[in-house]
Amino acid sequence: KNPLFFLLFQKNPSQKMAPAKKKADFTVRTKCFKKNPLLKRRQFVVDVSHSNWNGTVPAKKIREKLATMYKVTDINCVFVQGLKTKFGGGNTTAFGTIYDDVASAKRTEKTYMLRRIGLGKKKGPARKSLKERRNRAKSCRGKEKAKKQQAGKGKKK
Repeated sequence: KNPLFFLLFQKNPSQKMAPAKKKADFTVRTKCFKKNPLLKRRQFVVDVSHSNWNGTVPAKKIREKLATMYKVTDINCVFVQGLKTKFGGGNTTAFGTIYDDVASAKRTEKTYMLRRIGLGKKKGPARKSLKERRNRAKSCRGKEKAKKQQAGKGKKK
């Protein structure tokens, strides 16, 4: 075996890894713009070009950029969903909506979308875990029973 081989391919902790791509700027364009007065919203297709970006641009950043483009006061009125990055990267398309107010957004948007941006109700504990906690408490009595019932209740808000 060649001793030079080990010198060339030896992992040296002092060597730095190749620098990752910088999170550069990206451009957002909209097309197929439509006003929907019944749902009190504007809806459109979003085209994001991000050639120097490593991976897909986060939806939150796209929402912020759309809010500044269309002069929206509350960012919670802007929704972006269905981000699809083209093969090879660099371009992403999505569907976007801008509501006139938060109340109309809450009335129209699905609960999981509202939960994503922090407007919807938080999920409580799963039904199965509640039942398991109740059944575990059945095996004890008195203070110990109360303690077992309280054990699983920690995360409910």
